[in-house]
Amino acid sequence: MSHDMPKGRRIYEGKAKVLFEGPEDGTLVQYFKDDTTAFNAGKHEIMSGKGILNLRISEFIFAELEKIGVPTHFIETISPRQQLIRAAEIIPLEVVMRNIAAGSLVKRLGLTEGDALPRPLVEFYYKDDALGDPLISEDHIAVFNLCSAEELAEIVTLAKKINQRMVEMFADVGIRLVDFKLEFGRVKSDDGTRIVLADEISPDSCRLWDIDSNEKMDKDRFRQNLGGMVDAYQQVAERLGLMSDIEEA
Repeated sequence: MSHDMPKGRRIYEGKAKVLFEGPEDGTLVQYFKDDTTAFNAGKHEIMSGKGILNLRISEFIFAELEKIGVPTHFIETISPRQQLIRAAEIIPLEVVMRNIAAGSLVKRLGLTEGDALPRPLVEFYYKDDALGDPLISEDHIAVFNLCSAEELAEIVTLAKKINQRMVEMFADVGIRLVDFKLEFGRVKSDDGTRIVLADEISPDSCRLWDIDSNEKMDKDRFRQNLGGMVDAYQQVAERLGLMSDIEEA
């Protein structure tokens, strides 16, 4: 762990981040680790500098999404590895947006990797490491009351809006957005509870391919033993115009 580790009480530790008590009620500090995992943490390595890259890329994407009216948990960046965020009650769903056939979709449906889908596909996975985050349907969500029908409708609307903006944003810098994972949470405010985008959006949670070469620029480089994962993340940051900020940090 880094000397940049927050001093507050540790609330939760995940595979890539640690959450600490924030300076004010309703806030948390999100710390980005260099730990890199795949296959439900069956494969694990420390990739020096990955956490700093992911924080900066995620901060940039969240800011771009805020501009188009997507509410997020992000408040501000405190240091190269720490973000101040709103405390949210995380809905136990991983929402996956798919634009191109890859990963588990190819295995499940016998598709060819790289084929464009007829339209963006929304999938739901039950967020539970012990169960391997299984694929579930909207009916599962309703039967087991993982969130309300109104909340799910809001989540799907936001996911599609996020996908549209991110496809454009990455295409502008020569990157194809293949698919990505989102998490959402509930934040209490004076006028009730609202749904916000939570967690992070980074090459850890997206599949990103170079538009010309189809070279993989994401965590698949680690999953598939291709090497050069941190270099690929740096390339993503560089194309988004973020490397000067990271180098100064």
